[in-house]
Amino acid sequence: MAPTTPGSALDPALDADEAARSARAARRSAQLLSATARLMERDGSQAVSMQALAEEAGVSVGLIYRYFGGKEDLLFAVITNVLDAFATRVPAAIEAAGDDPVERLAAAFRSYCLVIDEHRHAAVLTYRESKTLSSEHRQQLKDLEVSTSEPLRRLLHEGMESGALTAVDVDLAAYNLLLIAHGWALKHWYFEQSMDIEEYVTKQTALALHALVEPRRRRRYRNLLAVPA
Repeated sequence: MAPTTPGSALDPALDADEAARSARAARRSAQLLSATARLMERDGSQAVSMQALAEEAGVSVGLIYRYFGGKEDLLFAVITNVLDAFATRVPAAIEAAGDDPVERLAAAFRSYCLVIDEHRHAAVLTYRESKTLSSEHRQQLKDLEVSTSEPLRRLLHEGMESGALTAVDVDLAAYNLLLIAHGWALKHWYFEQSMDIEEYVTKQTALALHALVEPRRRRRYRNLLAVPA
């Protein structure tokens, strides 16, 4: 192996510095997106200034512009951050669930709900503020939403083909599950009075699977179909 010299592309110190810079940038970006989601949900995107965003995030306005071009870019990033989390975490949850189609569907739904729980402010913004985005950004969001909902459609098809699920309109069923996941954010003010996210997921999973699982197969999935008292 060729020896490394200070400042060379193979210098471990440079690699460590680059990794540290990337980590700082990721933390800063997450900090800005979190502050933006909180503030815009509370006050609306039009009423929020860049100065207010900087104060909420505890940074300078100049630093915000190092990462984002303006308020619309920030709002777009807040929303796409949720969709990116779906794209990463849902497939991983499905893979970890094994081969059973109903178990995989339940794991996918749980993952969607947990992402929404972690990004509640951003999820609400998706409904309240996406109309303020440019037509180009709105189309990008539509395309991303379709792609991140694809795992549910695929799992529903798999379940129907295996005989574990009844025949349903796959698009309707997939988006019903997505809307239920988003419901945790949209109606959190109400649900939080009587349950936490785990109970919400358990009860909603049972309700959904009662409608989807082939009746002759329900005994096999009684752990998923049981609704806690």
